[in-house]
Amino acid sequence: MIRASFRSLIIAITCLISTAVAADCGPGLRLQVLGSGGPETTGRRAGSGYLVWIDGQARVLVDAGSGISLRFGASGARFEDLDLVAITHFHTDHVAELPSLLKSGYFTDRTRPLVLAGPDAGNDFPPLEGFLSSLLGPGQGAFRYLSGYLDGSDDLVRLERRTLDYRSRTPLPVYGADGLQVTALGVTHGNVPALAYRVEYRGRSLVFSGDQNGDDAQFVNFARGADLLVMAHAVPEDTGPVAARLHALPSEIGTIAQGAGVKHLVLSHLMRRSEQALDQSLGIIRSHYPGPIIVAEDMLCLEP
Repeated sequence: MIRASFRSLIIAITCLISTAVAADCGPGLRLQVLGSGGPETTGRRAGSGYLVWIDGQARVLVDAGSGISLRFGASGARFEDLDLVAITHFHTDHVAELPSLLKSGYFTDRTRPLVLAGPDAGNDFPPLEGFLSSLLGPGQGAFRYLSGYLDGSDDLVRLERRTLDYRSRTPLPVYGADGLQVTALGVTHGNVPALAYRVEYRGRSLVFSGDQNGDDAQFVNFARGADLLVMAHAVPEDTGPVAARLHALPSEIGTIAQGAGVKHLVLSHLMRRSEQALDQSLGIIRSHYPGPIIVAEDMLCLEP
């Protein structure tokens, strides 16, 4: 009984500390990691999700992977403040909690539309519009009771959809208002339509690689000079050819960060295989990129 009570106390204290830290990301531009993991259920890392805070408001959400709804609430973010939800691709660990996030929005006083961006169709993956139709479409959507998000009916805010050409290796405009600019670039993630995003605000920039295999030279230019580059580190250097077609190796991550001249490199989307080889991978990355490297954890908040 004493042991169980002590364990409960430790869990409660940990939750209080996490919430307190998360709710105070600070003024100006900040990046908060909601989920730093992949599709595995590790119990420690949620799927991919990142908040961009500007002067105390969560304005941009990049990806909505498994488990990020809880992290979103713990961060102190408000659905009302979001300007943009930017989805890199339609793997579950990047988009599974979108319906939960939207449902939570029903219980807010938001009335203005919400911009939602994502890739066009390719191979076995639907376009953004088809993905939303399968989730929310009236008559056939799995969550058809939320179909009002498609047209702004039923006291739900309208989603302004931005379907982006993942084949483009020229930056695509996504969102712009009040000094906030967001662009996207197609990247190679095996046969999965995938995007990277760049967020700029008052001379500061954050770049999110999404899942990619590091083959696209144009991404180096896209990330050039970024204050923070968030790269998916899902595989070790000695991974097999199938995984290497999907994810950048540590040597490729370091080469990209160095070639782009980024000020800080953040490693996220960690999986068991990449965590087990993390020390070795960090050594490989540092052999190419001598700048500061941060290993992401859920709820971590960073200033560019």
